[in-house]
Amino acid sequence: MKVITFNLGHDVNLEMVLIPSGKFVMGSPDSEVNRGSDETQHEVIISNPFYLGKFPITQGQWQEVMGYNPSRFKGDSQLPVETISYVDVQEFCRKLTNMTQAPFGIPTEAQWEYACRAGTTTPFHFGSELNGTQSNCNGHYPYPAIKGWFGTKNKGPYHRKTTIVGKFPANSWGLHDMHGNVWEWCSDWYEKYPTGTIKDPFTPENGTFRIRRGGSWHNDAENCRSARRPINGNTRRNSNCGFRVMLGGDFDC
Repeated sequence: MKVITFNLGHDVNLEMVLIPSGKFVMGSPDSEVNRGSDETQHEVIISNPFYLGKFPITQGQWQEVMGYNPSRFKGDSQLPVETISYVDVQEFCRKLTNMTQAPFGIPTEAQWEYACRAGTTTPFHFGSELNGTQSNCNGHYPYPAIKGWFGTKNKGPYHRKTTIVGKFPANSWGLHDMHGNVWEWCSDWYEKYPTGTIKDPFTPENGTFRIRRGGSWHNDAENCRSARRPINGNTRRNSNCGFRVMLGGDFDC
């Protein structure tokens, strides 16, 4: 696993993990419990490697770049930044690019899902079950829900807020918090998946809603699945939504 680090000042670092090129099946199989109707499986080729943030952007990193902290849940600089819109994220990436002279942006949803899965095909990169012990979600609504005489038997914790990044184990490519904690903005406008094999999907030129991925502290476990693809408006801000940055294109991977 190759990691590069950017010093943003005042001992605030940004770690980026190299994600290899390859191909994967995007979406979910018909057998996946509570899958969405817009998760039709199709093969995707990621033809170029890229760097992706080891963690979601933290409040400390945001503060260093932007000069303020919009988050609802404060108290530790290693908490993920939240209550930020897609428009806010674009401004952060612009300022970070100017600061580092490296072309930062956010991933497409194909790049995000490819990196999240890290070669796995299960609903989560750690397997087929989630109840709040494997990542930060509403574990009172686990996946899958196993019913017993007195309700759901496999309930887990519900923190009711964000947790510091890296609290839970990374996937096999070294990425933390791909499931839960905060939703992560992707660059795509929402549209239906294409059919057949697609190489390097990119966002359409215009649309109505942006894609978010990964689920959050506030969501039940099914919404944290690798294939889940909810939407939001460009300017919408929520205390359960953050992001992570990527480097690709002309950057030397």
